Amino acid sequence: MAITHATDQNFAAEIGEGVVLVDFWAPWCGPCKMIAPVLEELDAELGEKAKIVKVDVDDNQETASQYGIMSIPTLLVFKDGEQVDKTVGFQSKEQLAELLNKHM
Repeated sequence: MAITHATDQNFAAEIGEGVVLVDFWAPWCGPCKMIAPVLEELDAELGEKAKIVKVDVDDNQETASQYGIMSIPTLLVFKDGEQVDKTVGFQSKEQLAELLNKHM
């Protein structure tokens, strides 16, 4: 499964089903650039078990403010549309896998 880029318009549809890790990021954010390849690897390993969605906070301020995103990267875990977990800042692939495994 490829990483999906969500917008204010399609965000609800993207997180509606199953376990979804949402990365709130921006192109100018250093730690966001560091976590991008980690998310790519994680996505490849997860396959169909979970989905990874990225939201550019500059282009999608409505969604970012709806979830109270104050610093980036902020990663939220959703299960069937409900937020079930949150972590802020750079995380290793192991930390993110552990975060997701709690909800699968």
